[in-house]
Amino acid sequence: MGRSGLLAEAAEVISGVSTEIGLDQYPVVTGRIDDGRLVKLELIADTLVTRRLPQLWLRVTLYDAAPDRPTIGLLVRPTGSEYYSLVHDMPQWMTPPPATAPMLMRGDGTATPAQSERVARHFGGLFTDPTVKEAVISPRGVRVVRQAAQGERGAHLLLRQSRFAIANVPAVDIDKAISMAASLASAHEDAAPMAESRRATEAA
Repeated sequence: MGRSGLLAEAAEVISGVSTEIGLDQYPVVTGRIDDGRLVKLELIADTLVTRRLPQLWLRVTLYDAAPDRPTIGLLVRPTGSEYYSLVHDMPQWMTPPPATAPMLMRGDGTATPAQSERVARHFGGLFTDPTVKEAVISPRGVRVVRQAAQGERGAHLLLRQSRFAIANVPAVDIDKAISMAASLASAHEDAAPMAESRRATEAA
């Protein structure tokens, strides 16, 4: 089965599963979560990690349109070589939540103070999980990048190869990543009433 079957257990978590195989032979899976929203699952082999073993990332994109949602993203332990990251392309630098690891938080400049505060607080909780690499919200939906596997040390150190000792990504890990994305999609919802309330108070 090889790489193409790494997301086979997605069928235990989402419905209407459709699988395509990319040029890198990793699967791209789409389907729907319980409430009908479309989700896409992808695997990214990151061999550009500095001073660490290669990483296999699970990228979950939940299509949850909300035109009033700003674009904000957070990347942990940034090196500048994360070619898959959306955060590097965002124009506005933002203050990340307190953390023990270096973090890069940026946005598109459209967030209200209330939205920024709410999302940063949500990011703070999300990134207590050390497997989370990146989280992004946008008007089109949300995205979470989470570790699926780490490269084998011997193959990397001796042969400079990227081998991941994993037959498939467990359904429980896929479900957790989707749950993180679903939770993140609601991060801005309380911010809108907060912003309206603040404006009403200021006008009074």
